[in-house]
Amino acid sequence: MAANSQFAVAVHVLAILARSCDERIKSDYIAKSVNTNPVVIRRLLSLLYENGLVVSQTGMCGGSCLTRQAKDISLLEVYRTVSKSEVFALHPNTPDQHCLIGKNIQTVLEKLQSEMDEAIEEKLSKYTLQDVIGMVEREKA
Repeated sequence: MAANSQFAVAVHVLAILARSCDERIKSDYIAKSVNTNPVVIRRLLSLLYENGLVVSQTGMCGGSCLTRQAKDISLLEVYRTVSKSEVFALHPNTPDQHCLIGKNIQTVLEKLQSEMDEAIEEKLSKYTLQDVIGMVEREKA
């Protein structure tokens, strides 16, 4: 099972936009950095736009840029924008209710998931997009 990569891609996209200052960046350029199709980037930019993180303009002079400075965008805000806030998916079908485990596993897993979601959100709230850019810049050394 592959993990959902939308959060990672969103942080990547936002970091590119943050490093470009006030210059509008085209989805083709971002897609090349992410190594994906520009359509994937445009869909993600649309979601980020709907949640007030970016503004975009179409056309020859078009592109996207951040609505706020990187220091004012928390990773929690990005996570909530692109994530369903689920560390793992629960059973797609109702387990056997005549089995002790099957009857109670959903409740136990829901409680665990809630605790993990809270821990993730608490951790992400401590970091901003600017923190990520700083970490990236230190990695180049």
